[in-house]
Amino acid sequence: MATRGTPSVPMGEAGENARETVLRPWRMRGAMSSFADRCEAFLAGAEFDRGPWLAVAFALGIGLWFYLPSPDYWTATIFASLAAGGLAVLRWRNRDGRDYLRASVIAVSLALVAGLALVWARSAMVGAEPIPHPRFERIDARILEREEQPAEGRTRLVLAARERESGTPIAYRVNLPEEQDHAGLREGARVRLAARLMPPSPPIVPGAYNFARRAWFDGLAATGSVVGEVELVEAAPDAAFTISAIQRKLSAHVRDRLDDTPGAIAATLASGDRGAIPEHDEEAMRDAGLTHLLSISGLHVSAIIAATYLLAIRLLALWPWLALRVRLPLVAAAAAAVAGIAYTLLTGAQVPTVRSCIGALLVLIALALGREPLSLRMVAVAACAVLALWPEALIGPSFQMSFAAVIAIVSLHNVQRIRQFLAPREEGWLRRFGRRAAILFLTGLVIEIALMPIVLFHFHRAGLYGAAANLFAIPLVTFVTMPLVALALFLDLIGVGAPVWWLVGQSLDLLLGIAHFFAEQPGSVKLAPRIGMGTMLLYLGGALWLALWQGRARMWGLAPLVLSAGLIVIAPVPDLLVTRDGGDIGIANQADRLLVLRQSEGGYAQQNLLELAGTDQTPLELAEWPRSQCSREFCRFSLDGLERNWEVLVARNRDQVAERALAAACARVDIVIAARYLPRSCRPRWLKADRGFLAREGGLAIHLDELRVDTVAADQGEHGWWRGEN
Repeated sequence: MATRGTPSVPMGEAGENARETVLRPWRMRGAMSSFADRCEAFLAGAEFDRGPWLAVAFALGIGLWFYLPSPDYWTATIFASLAAGGLAVLRWRNRDGRDYLRASVIAVSLALVAGLALVWARSAMVGAEPIPHPRFERIDARILEREEQPAEGRTRLVLAARERESGTPIAYRVNLPEEQDHAGLREGARVRLAARLMPPSPPIVPGAYNFARRAWFDGLAATGSVVGEVELVEAAPDAAFTISAIQRKLSAHVRDRLDDTPGAIAATLASGDRGAIPEHDEEAMRDAGLTHLLSISGLHVSAIIAATYLLAIRLLALWPWLALRVRLPLVAAAAAAVAGIAYTLLTGAQVPTVRSCIGALLVLIALALGREPLSLRMVAVAACAVLALWPEALIGPSFQMSFAAVIAIVSLHNVQRIRQFLAPREEGWLRRFGRRAAILFLTGLVIEIALMPIVLFHFHRAGLYGAAANLFAIPLVTFVTMPLVALALFLDLIGVGAPVWWLVGQSLDLLLGIAHFFAEQPGSVKLAPRIGMGTMLLYLGGALWLALWQGRARMWGLAPLVLSAGLIVIAPVPDLLVTRDGGDIGIANQADRLLVLRQSEGGYAQQNLLELAGTDQTPLELAEWPRSQCSREFCRFSLDGLERNWEVLVARNRDQVAERALAAACARVDIVIAARYLPRSCRPRWLKADRGFLAREGGLAIHLDELRVDTVAADQGEHGWWRGEN
């Protein structure tokens, strides 16, 4: 039956609640769709700039494994990444105009998962369980590695042995005094010795060097020192032509031709052996920003390969018959590759050298194929290759600094104005030299700016005049010292290399003079306390965005760069630093220099306290501070805060004290720090950091006004190298 008339529909009688029952489109859908459209357009226009971000995603997966605390988080991250890729497939599978966005989400998700899974698997395969506690042990072992360190008066041996109880293989690294060393103690020899062993050391305070993590991936279960004589049970097999033997002979030969530090540096350039460089000269090189010249890496490998390539192609071009029938760049690239690989093996094939060799070989392949040799895609491929072999290298300063420098160089030289500035033109040699010198200085300056946050993050000090120092030092080493070393070694084959060695010595004396000059200038070193991980990630994100994209979009990276620079400048210095054993403390922000519990000039603990406090002034012993009251067993002092004063009690030794007197003293202070166990009756108003607490949490960085205690344990999570006591 038809309906008569128009039905009555109430329009104004309903209340506001009726609006909630009406289905309306999601207001954010349009905004999100518009954002996705802009992302798609941005990715479509980026072309080859998209590729290097896969290497960034791969590295991010590795970094997340180190940063996240436990397997539950690692597993959740893998599933979340896979879910994001699967959602991109389902959501945009049949959607036109989402091809680049879909492919990007899927590729980045898979790269992140691959990085996290790879480092997790490598940790499980190569990680060495540290020994549970210090011990004295007699060891029957074979020598795996030998490293001579004349500057330290010792030789380091890596030993392979078996656990007495379980029989499982185990590796130790022990220091042998130089006077007990002899030629028979080399790779492959079987020895018996007594050693005092320690578990690999975790960070002594938050932000300090984490040797335990490195030892885990190096397969070392303990480190220590040899006690007494070493018995040679079985001599090493004859290996006169092994790489390690050749390396040692070459290093000794160079040091015989040159004395003191020049000889040590020349041996480093020739063989990679830097164990003979005195500490004060190495420190001057570091503060002048020239340490990279002592580490066989990109500069040295590139110089060898470039020299071989140019020499080969020039010599081969003199043979017309060959030049007409063979592609000379291909033959020269092959010769340069052989030279680069040989030099890498000769200098020890350490991770930084291998990494540099891989990058240089990729450049040679590009040259042989007639492609652009210096591109960010090449850098990305080299980074992925290195991380695939050694994923743990990502968090080390060597990997970060070398790739940051290469990315800075490539990005700078890809700028159109720089290309125009360097373009060949008709001009005199003086103007051409001036342009080359100006671009060298600009490149050094850009590298210093790029590296400074990384250097401060890892080492808490950085040289400020590195760009100027490198302007003189890099040409000197590349075009004078290294060719002279090669020529001197060649002439030594016929016994006439002495005059050239004299020239090598003069050039290295000049290098040391440059280092000491710039290191000793006022304000040559920037010191910084611990830089937070968030600040560092902000810097890396901004720097990568600025370097990897092209056009105006890359300028978006300046905002996080400027913000991270500001955060580095205002990074707070902890009020109290406590080492993991409670035996050393550092008190900052109270006097004109750091206050320490005891003086140990040059000691490892005190050096770390100075670095984390951001100062290089000689510290003052706490007992000499007028505001402290010290007995033989304890020191009590007051620290100024923004809103209140803090009373602190610190144990100076482990001598017994009457429990009742100790309890009364604890009740009158806010913080108690001791290297021994304290009774339950000791109850300070805020924090009791005794041996039990420190064994569980590790070293401390205390910020009083924020009521914040940073611990080493909070940074380690459930990774295998950390074993806090419960």
